[in-house]
Amino acid sequence: MRFRRPRRALPGFELALAATLLWAGVLVALPFLGLAGKMATVTWEQVWASIADPRVVASYRISFGLALVAALLDVLFGGMLAWALVRYHFPGKRLVDALVDLPFALPTAVAGLALTALYAPTGLLGKPLNDLFGIQVAYTPLGVLVALVFVGFPFTVRAVQPVLADVSADLEEAAACLGATRGYVFRRVVLPALFPALLTGGALAFGRAVGEFGSVVFISGNLPFRTEITPLLIIVKLEQFDYAGAASIGSLMILVSLAILLAVRAIEERQRRRLGLGEGI
Repeated sequence: MRFRRPRRALPGFELALAATLLWAGVLVALPFLGLAGKMATVTWEQVWASIADPRVVASYRISFGLALVAALLDVLFGGMLAWALVRYHFPGKRLVDALVDLPFALPTAVAGLALTALYAPTGLLGKPLNDLFGIQVAYTPLGVLVALVFVGFPFTVRAVQPVLADVSADLEEAAACLGATRGYVFRRVVLPALFPALLTGGALAFGRAVGEFGSVVFISGNLPFRTEITPLLIIVKLEQFDYAGAASIGSLMILVSLAILLAVRAIEERQRRRLGLGEGI
């Protein structure tokens, strides 16, 4: 007796899967394979000399350290903005919601020029900050942090917003009826449901910030050992035809970023299983 395979409601699965794998292979796998092929020709001495250079090590602290701080700030303020957009109605809400996506639509070089003009010592915000509080933003690590927060902010808002919209207000009202305070309801009812989304948004913001170049290169001033970012040093190595050094630094950035993202993914899935939310994205 012959068994027929069940017919799918939407045919073409095999073709769609093949096209997806081909697209992923060309745009994602091939660049990594090219980098791996280049690393195969590099000796360990060359790798260590490149990644352990004091100037490069200083850039790690800027790129990875400030990317982590920026991701935490994005989670905090992005979560607050998502809460306001979902739970409240106020004048200009649609405009604010549209402006959240501005860093997505704005070219990074344009964003860098705009931020530099805004926070320069003679800029609209930079001059009063410098004159009144003695705070210089442009050409300092603070300026790099501002740029990284700007480019990563939409990730956290858009990651939290749909999840927060699905959180039923009935649970909060039931907890309040039982005598729970607002702080307790937020900590024990709302925050656990939002934690995977906050973690996802923070991870996306961190990944964007680590590799960001266009919006940072102008406002940072590119001062060695102070504001120089790692992606800039990769460009410098390429301009000097030091392909081994560029490949070594790039490979280290990929490995560290991948390890952090995998750890975040594991924490997120553990939280989802604990809450019974099923598989994540």
